[in-house]
Amino acid sequence: MKQYDPKNILNIAIAGHSGSGKTSLAEAMIYLSSGSERLGKVNEGNTVCDFDPEEIKRKTSVQTCVAPIEWKNKKMNLIDAPGLFDFEGGLCEAARAADTMLITVSGKDGVSVGTEKAVKAADKRGLTKVFFVNGLCDESARFYRVFESLKSSFGPSVCPVVVPYIVDGQADCYVNLLEYKAYKYVNGKINTVPLPDMGDRLEGLRTAICEAVAETSDEMFEKYFSGEEFTPEEIIVGVSQGVKSGSISPVFCGDALLTYGIEQLLNGLIWLAPGAAEKSVEIAADLDGNPVELSVNNDAAAAAIVFKTIADPFVGKLSYFKVISGKLSADTPLVNMRTGNTERITKVMTIKGKKTEDTAYIGAGDIGVAAKLSGVNTGDTLSSPARKVILDGIDYPAPCLSMAVEPKTKGDEEKVAQGIMRLCEEDPTIKFVTNHETHQMIVSGLGEQHLDVIVSKLKSKYGVDVVLSNPKVAYRETIKKPVKVQGRYKKQTGGHGQFGDVWIEFSPCDSEDMIFEEKVVGGAVPKGFFPAVEKGLRDSISKGPLAGFPVVGLKATLYDGSYHPVDSSEMSFKTAASLAYKSGMPNANPVLLEPIGVLKATVPDSCMGDIMGEVTKRRGRVTGMNPAEDHMQTIEAEVPQAEMSDFATFVRQSTQGRGYFSFDFERYEEAPSNVAQKVIEEANT
Repeated sequence: MKQYDPKNILNIAIAGHSGSGKTSLAEAMIYLSSGSERLGKVNEGNTVCDFDPEEIKRKTSVQTCVAPIEWKNKKMNLIDAPGLFDFEGGLCEAARAADTMLITVSGKDGVSVGTEKAVKAADKRGLTKVFFVNGLCDESARFYRVFESLKSSFGPSVCPVVVPYIVDGQADCYVNLLEYKAYKYVNGKINTVPLPDMGDRLEGLRTAICEAVAETSDEMFEKYFSGEEFTPEEIIVGVSQGVKSGSISPVFCGDALLTYGIEQLLNGLIWLAPGAAEKSVEIAADLDGNPVELSVNNDAAAAAIVFKTIADPFVGKLSYFKVISGKLSADTPLVNMRTGNTERITKVMTIKGKKTEDTAYIGAGDIGVAAKLSGVNTGDTLSSPARKVILDGIDYPAPCLSMAVEPKTKGDEEKVAQGIMRLCEEDPTIKFVTNHETHQMIVSGLGEQHLDVIVSKLKSKYGVDVVLSNPKVAYRETIKKPVKVQGRYKKQTGGHGQFGDVWIEFSPCDSEDMIFEEKVVGGAVPKGFFPAVEKGLRDSISKGPLAGFPVVGLKATLYDGSYHPVDSSEMSFKTAASLAYKSGMPNANPVLLEPIGVLKATVPDSCMGDIMGEVTKRRGRVTGMNPAEDHMQTIEAEVPQAEMSDFATFVRQSTQGRGYFSFDFERYEEAPSNVAQKVIEEANT
């Protein structure tokens, strides 16, 4: 593929609800632009964009894919984003690399949660928004119903550009309101036909466009309201200005599987969507935090953002980047602004799906990949040493579902850990930690399907089978009343024996750690043995008397004892202290403590009752409610960690994916007796 000037490069993310036809739309655009020899189909597993084995198996996108095409002397970098909420990180990556968000909407189902998320992601990045109502050849599709729902959901900026004319249930004729022409598809070929008689509807839609154009400038406003007609050129220019300014969100339509309406969409994007030269301009920060405007200019100092990573055990690490200014080539000096290290690129490539092609350079506003940048992560800025700047990174959703992961084969723990860490390089929405207290490896993601893909990739990529289970809860134990107890250790084996004798008072306190004091008088226990007594106690509190959980809130006071001038030793006093602990703690009214976290759940107003009821059902206490954006409310509550294992699934289902939450550890509280009894029984079986 030839090099393009930034003004002729269009970076277009394709997003929307799962099943609305994003990948099929990308495939139709690739095919009609001669980017592939056949029209790929998701159900047949032969698409350019869904090339990962997981995507082929599941027949859905699980990661972002880049596929450049050429259309009428323009280069379009299509960035196909996943629609499933479990892979929302891909939408964040696509939005970071794009200048325009092409949002697919099902002609049958209309506006869905995925539509709303795509619009919100576009608004957050200030991207141009274009809608495509897809699947109109389905007999249950209703374009005008969907169009009205778009307007009611996203406001008067939603403006029709291409509308269908349906005869006898066939959605094969489309009217382009910009050109004021009609096109009919016959045997896969497009033909110009006379404008159909659509009654007042066609004129009403045309009037909506003219009113939108009139709002783009004073000159257009005066011309329209003086009764003059706009020329087709004025309409195209006016709508283009409105689209680029964000005051107009154009709506196209068609059927990607049959390629109906795709040529009008491609032409419309050429006319309306902004090029990288005007839209990819960014404000970076210098080393002092001062703003620096980066022009999309091939002759400027280089600056690029890494927006995606693939870490494949066979292909190696691939870093996807978007060049904001300058050029990136094999001889471009670069600094990773996160690490401060110099990065040497051996070669740069363009990428289409899984296929890469070497190129001399990647210019400003364009997208490319580089291999084997081991120290580079997603979100990193690669900058010229001559002008060090830092670009905005990527804001990912926080993982909300955690599971314990263990290999089916003992001894494969290291392989599991290494495999998950490699997957974390690809997908920053995956988190992985080892809980040294429960001795479990914990993997966290955005949902059940997300974790299922992780398990599948561990097997296919890294050859290790694993099972998932609910993580163990890190309980604690404490005491509620003081007790005084003796610990006496005496052993005679011939020669020197072992002798240690201590009196210790165990009492409750507010400290997380054990507090050790000594109040021995008269030298009953020599000072030299005090550290051994403390060491024996600290070793002992790792296991409490009820269920073997660590003990907190404990004060131990050594106040008396005795010793033998020959047989006493540090080991004997350490042992005596542990004996005192074992005999005294069961009599100090020990109780089980459970971890309590602060929950902040943001959900639609209509779901408030369900969420609050569920929090109460899970032994939680609602502490407050605050209004959030977009008719949402944030519920704050304190909930036991043990009750939160499947809360992510409940929120996803009850809010249809609109809700989200955070949960952070706050403190330990005494567990109810019925809960404590169950935990103790399970621990002692």
